Amino acid sequence: MIVLDGSFGEGGGQILRTAVALSAIKGVPIKVLNIRANRPNPGLQAQHIACIKAVGDLCNAKVDGLNLGSMEISFAPGGIQVKRLSLDVGTAGSITLVLQALLPAVLHSQKEFSISIRGGTDVSWSPPVDYMRFVLTPMLKKFGYNLEVNLVKRGYYPAGGGLLEVFVKPGNARKINMVERGVVKKISGISHAHRLLEERDVAGRQKKNARLFLFNELSNKKIDCEVKLDEEYCETLSVGSGFTLWAECENSMLGGSALGSKSKRAEEVGLEAAKELLSAVNSNAPVDFHMADQLIPYLALNGGTLSVPEMSNHAKTNIHVVNQFGFNLKMEGNVIKS
Repeated sequence: MIVLDGSFGEGGGQILRTAVALSAIKGVPIKVLNIRANRPNPGLQAQHIACIKAVGDLCNAKVDGLNLGSMEISFAPGGIQVKRLSLDVGTAGSITLVLQALLPAVLHSQKEFSISIRGGTDVSWSPPVDYMRFVLTPMLKKFGYNLEVNLVKRGYYPAGGGLLEVFVKPGNARKINMVERGVVKKISGISHAHRLLEERDVAGRQKKNARLFLFNELSNKKIDCEVKLDEEYCETLSVGSGFTLWAECENSMLGGSALGSKSKRAEEVGLEAAKELLSAVNSNAPVDFHMADQLIPYLALNGGTLSVPEMSNHAKTNIHVVNQFGFNLKMEGNVIKS
């Protein structure tokens, strides 16, 4: 059994998501202690329970300690057998965070899967669904994985009600060698909002302000690429809005995003997303700040080299967790190597 300290480093939910994914893949039981011990609301929260249950269902695991506020869990996996999963995260629990835990195990299994998940698609403290569709999925395809991610319905906080479908087929996973992003070829984006916000042109205002900022900054930096931004209004259980941008580069994908709120003008949302994307572009790294963490389990499984914009606490923590499973990821400046 592998014993992990859930308060190590960044000390958040990523430790749990990575640990249960690798436990399922390696077939090794784990125990996680001191879960989120240094957080204002320590222990398991509903979101973490949903992730652990999802991976547990995938591999028929025996799980103990799966209660709200629990500071310790044990997870003993069986074999990965289930080929069709239907999950409900509950209200606006993040669909993309559940998939962060599920996808490494599903993709590495080399089996055909279909996954249907209900919950929040665009909620705080998690990657928006369009980041998963247009940034993470293309990156995983570059490494030989075979998956499709379809958005059926958006779900904002607090009611959620979004629906995402994921289809996985066996692929030919290969080493991750990503050290240069290459030329920026195209920037795309989707500005979205609840149908009730159409009269106030919320999605349009988000888009227009982002476009203005992008054109000015790209011109100043002499980056000549196509910019194509779309807007959409949707029927959702809760009123909300958001904006996700992505840059298609010669060798990789970069992303940036922002969510709307009652206290934030639509123009601010557009500017925030655009600034986040431009920050990723300006770093000259092949991945953005958020992608680095998400690729670490795949780097451990497949080997290779990954340059990151900075070695964040999240990345350092995730590297520590995967190395507890017998991998040997090393940090050299802003480069992670297997």
